Amino acid sequence: MAANTVSREVKGGRIEGTCDPKFSHLLDEFARNFDERGEVGASLALTLEGEKVVDLWGGLASRDGTPWREDTISIIFSCTKGALALCAHMLAERGLLDLDAPVARYWPEFAVNGKENATVSMMLDHSVGVPHIRETIKPGGYCDWQYMVDLVAKEQAFWEPGTRNGYHGVTIAWTVGELIRRVAGKSFGQFFQDEVAKPLGLDFWVGLPEDKEPRVAPMIAAQIDPAAPLSRFTKTLISDPASIPALFLLNGGNAEFNSRAVHAAEIGSANGITNARGLAGMYAVLAMGGSHKGVHLVSPDTLARMSRVSMATHDDATLLIPSRFALGFMKSMDNRKVPDAPDSSVIMSDAAFGHVGMGGSIGFADPEARMSFAYTMNRMGMGILLNDRGQSVIDAAYRSLGYRSNESGVWLQ
Repeated sequence: MAANTVSREVKGGRIEGTCDPKFSHLLDEFARNFDERGEVGASLALTLEGEKVVDLWGGLASRDGTPWREDTISIIFSCTKGALALCAHMLAERGLLDLDAPVARYWPEFAVNGKENATVSMMLDHSVGVPHIRETIKPGGYCDWQYMVDLVAKEQAFWEPGTRNGYHGVTIAWTVGELIRRVAGKSFGQFFQDEVAKPLGLDFWVGLPEDKEPRVAPMIAAQIDPAAPLSRFTKTLISDPASIPALFLLNGGNAEFNSRAVHAAEIGSANGITNARGLAGMYAVLAMGGSHKGVHLVSPDTLARMSRVSMATHDDATLLIPSRFALGFMKSMDNRKVPDAPDSSVIMSDAAFGHVGMGGSIGFADPEARMSFAYTMNRMGMGILLNDRGQSVIDAAYRSLGYRSNESGVWLQ
């Protein structure tokens, strides 16, 4: 495929990059995000058969008028979890981490207060029972690795591990992250750089070097529409300060995700910094079976395990919606007809796996389509999962590949 150079005026700026003509509909939807859906700055990338066929960026990196450039990067929030999970699976394939083993084998201090029988896989599929911390987290706590590890280790389980799941929206940074540190002998952020980002040539960090800071587009908080219907998650957050949703979103030690301190920390659930090119580049190898162009990440057997559903529920204890997770990754979740759940879906193919980031970013691999996909932005949207900006470009990508419908809850050919 031969990608064409793109330079297209949109509301608030210009889209630039390259796009194969096969994906012209995807380019149109990306432009509509700016013209009709309030996009400020964003990037979009897609690989097919391991080759980059869409690499677009545009709009503004900040409200002061700075353009979003080719090398602009931004926080991808929970899309970071895909990198975290990948590293855990790589270590499992090397025999350093047994996903079926008790956590106590690697981290005895964690196996207390109802977590004695927790297994490694429960940490990855959000069933280990520590969806957040009850104790008030100190100011700046998220940036203090040992402090957070100790809090997670001593936390009383919210439920018997493995008996249900509830999205561990932040704490997975220290549950899985500490296991990686203990078995790899280095931090997750360093392991990711050494074993994934550098070999693949990715502009992707968890623990951003200071010299990259000028390239970061600050995140713009979602604007609350007073007329919009409230989700069950939001209603619970407002009405019950002791609830898991409230703890998850409000008990964060006043972390400021646009600060240098947070950018420099290693929060493997929430502070990865890259753009769509970097995120799609990570997933491209997984879309190709785990090895591509001389870089091996995982074997086909490991890829099969990491991509299949491990835990699903009708009522996620944190998100308060039906959810489906693989070991560390999100699977397609169709909650379009669920009451009190606006912007609470992410619809991919059944083979696809990846992760959404707060505000509406996403990265994923689709091994059957041999495609990787990523969308990142700086103006956050409302809702728990994707809003119309992210889902519209995913839909356009699948339609461009000849997929016909997502009425079943997954994209079908």
